[in-house]
Amino acid sequence: MRFIISYFQFLFRKKWLMNFLSPHTIPLETPYHARGVPQITGRACTHCFLCQMICPAPGAIEVKKTGRPAVWNPHIHPGHCIRCGLCVEICPEVVLESGRIFQKAIKSETWAEFSFHIQINPKTCIGCGNCAVACPINRQIDPVLSSKGTVTTKNVILAVEEGISQVFHEEICTSCSTCEEQCPTRSIQVSRVLMMNQGYIYEEEIEDTE
Repeated sequence: MRFIISYFQFLFRKKWLMNFLSPHTIPLETPYHARGVPQITGRACTHCFLCQMICPAPGAIEVKKTGRPAVWNPHIHPGHCIRCGLCVEICPEVVLESGRIFQKAIKSETWAEFSFHIQINPKTCIGCGNCAVACPINRQIDPVLSSKGTVTTKNVILAVEEGISQVFHEEICTSCSTCEEQCPTRSIQVSRVLMMNQGYIYEEEIEDTE
């Protein structure tokens, strides 16, 4: 009996009853390092579209020109954003921010490098040349393409050679996917290759390795 009385005396202490009847929850605060939905910093966007290209979530970010006078800015759609922070990390102009992602990237010297890979299926390609003629970069390099539809130089991205489309300089591809859309047999696929790097190779290190 004495044990039960001691138990209730301990349980119904004044401080405990006050905390139970009027609880005070500590306000929740988002940690500084949290990766939330990216926000605009107000810096000038150069519409390089790196943020839009690196985003793994379809429809999460879109770089648009709005206002008068018109300015470029990335627009985030929170319903599609997965808060990975890649757009913040890759932006060279610090247009976006989310926690301390950018500060961490600078401190650890991490950076991203883009390239595009053009793959042509030789079994389904019929060598029609639609991809070479439609490519806007090809037409800039070889003006004859626009008038006669024939390639006169191998400095283009791709062209028909020996009855099939061949890739010559995919390093100048902008991934507009025009060749994909114009291919009647869907034999072309333009894929995006992203390489994350850490640290820099300085000229002194390059000279030492030679």
